[in-house]
Amino acid sequence: MMNVDMSMIQFDDRGLVPAIVQEENNQVLMLAYMNRESLEKTIETGFAWYYSRSRQKLWKKGETSGNVQRIKEISYDCDGDTILLRVKQSGVACHTGTYSCFSGRKLYDADSKSIIPLTEKEEHPLTEVLASLYQVIQSRRLHPVEGSYTNYLFDKGQDKILKKLGEETAETIIASKNNIREDVLYEMGDLWYHCLVLLAYHNMTPEDLLEELKRRNSGGKYHKFVGKTGIRPDM
Repeated sequence: MMNVDMSMIQFDDRGLVPAIVQEENNQVLMLAYMNRESLEKTIETGFAWYYSRSRQKLWKKGETSGNVQRIKEISYDCDGDTILLRVKQSGVACHTGTYSCFSGRKLYDADSKSIIPLTEKEEHPLTEVLASLYQVIQSRRLHPVEGSYTNYLFDKGQDKILKKLGEETAETIIASKNNIREDVLYEMGDLWYHCLVLLAYHNMTPEDLLEELKRRNSGGKYHKFVGKTGIRPDM
């Protein structure tokens, strides 16, 4: 076993220390707890092990789901009472199916300067679905999977992504002209997916797009060009 000095880690009276888990792209994935044994096992195996306070036992992240976390770096804060794990995440991090345990769970938005009401059910499931799908796309980009169509698009580059975007746009138009509901939904699903791939290619996020839509909805400018009249039409 690798000899690591843990004397700087301040475990609490239960022998635990909180561990913040962060993806290689700096996205925060989750918060868990570790004891000395799980930390040692993490360092020894190179995969994240935690301590379950409810079950009172060690558990390996992804042991049953396959969504393991390969350790890239372990740091501790200035007080030594919190650990930061930088990991390579396989699959999703949250047991609910979202990439991050914090996806779609915003409590406060500085732009709106208000507390966002908490409800038992997510008020905007669409944003959560889009965020979750986007995180899978980003995961494929950062951690290629053999045989992945998403990786195929990124490997081929922007021209291929744009070509597919054009094809899916045309197919959506045809489905709409045929006035077949199932075909419209199917083709538009493909179109939205390829739009998310293009966002990821440009290192943009669905949140960036939502902010643009919010600006338009609140009376902001939504046309870059005003056309021959020089007048920007109302939304």
